[in-house]
Amino acid sequence: MRENLKFSNTLIMWYLINQRDLPWRKSNDPYLIWLSEIILQQTRIAQGTSYYEKFASEFDDIFGLAEADEKTILKLWQGLGYYSRARNLHSTAKIVASQYKGQFPSSYNELIKLKGIGDYTASAIASIAFNQPHATVDGNVFRVLSRIFGIYTPINESKGIKEFKLLAEELLNPEDPGTHNQALMEFGALVCTPKKPKCDTCIFNHTCFALQEKSIDVLPVKLKKLKIRKRYFNYLVFDIKGGSTLLRQRKHKDIWQNLFEFPLHETIQDLQDESELEKVIKTELLIQGSYTLKKYNELPIIHKLTHQTIVTSFWIVKPMEKPRNLTSWRELENLALPVLLQNFVDKYQSTN
Repeated sequence: MRENLKFSNTLIMWYLINQRDLPWRKSNDPYLIWLSEIILQQTRIAQGTSYYEKFASEFDDIFGLAEADEKTILKLWQGLGYYSRARNLHSTAKIVASQYKGQFPSSYNELIKLKGIGDYTASAIASIAFNQPHATVDGNVFRVLSRIFGIYTPINESKGIKEFKLLAEELLNPEDPGTHNQALMEFGALVCTPKKPKCDTCIFNHTCFALQEKSIDVLPVKLKKLKIRKRYFNYLVFDIKGGSTLLRQRKHKDIWQNLFEFPLHETIQDLQDESELEKVIKTELLIQGSYTLKKYNELPIIHKLTHQTIVTSFWIVKPMEKPRNLTSWRELENLALPVLLQNFVDKYQSTN
């Protein structure tokens, strides 16, 4: 116990001197802590900070976020990816506003019941906002603990997850769990980094297992399980005289759910023959009159997601007669599009 407390005190002392000036650290408000944690899931701090500031400025409390429509939230979220986080954010805001009268529950067991909140986020809110003794374990914590204590159990297996969580709980400072958790994560982000860690100035370099055993590059151990799915997207971009186009909302459970896109035809390989698209235009989009069809990008655009690679071609369609249910290009500014499509729209509009 004494050694654990020494570890925590050393870590916290380092943190108080070296911590970054991040906006969500200026408040113990559980709403702002929750907002930052959801935004920063699977997102680098450099990118997530501006999104946090946008959301915190647009919705200064949970009620404002709960009352907003989903289109507004998805538009603000545009570019962050993993859009289910945004939908869960909205769902939880509604629950906290209505069932908890705008006050976040203070217990870990109640927090983890909310949408989009798992063990890590529940532990972070409980410890930082409510001083509850729950350890946070993220990628930074896995890395720091595996190296310092020489743990070779894979971090992406249930056994490893349990082992690291147990150790993190043992090391936790019960008097100041919030600061301890933030310090451990910050140490992993600034000192015990994935590549080229700052071992020379590390406060634990005299006792670090990985440094003594020259296994810095080996730890933490992560088994390779990820299989990348390759998909071929063909977008039919209607360019209608008068400044309008055809747009759809993705309703099915897949990537980019509820975001907007041009009519899409997915194929099993890169499409070269226009006849397949012509069939889609006539039978699915019900365009009976004449039109021109031309491929916009000569080479496919590669868009990489965590589990998928999207190989994309944009096809410009100019019909002689106006289809129904058109959307003006200007209106696209207020709609949430996948980054892949937003980048296309920006380029296409700037050159046409």
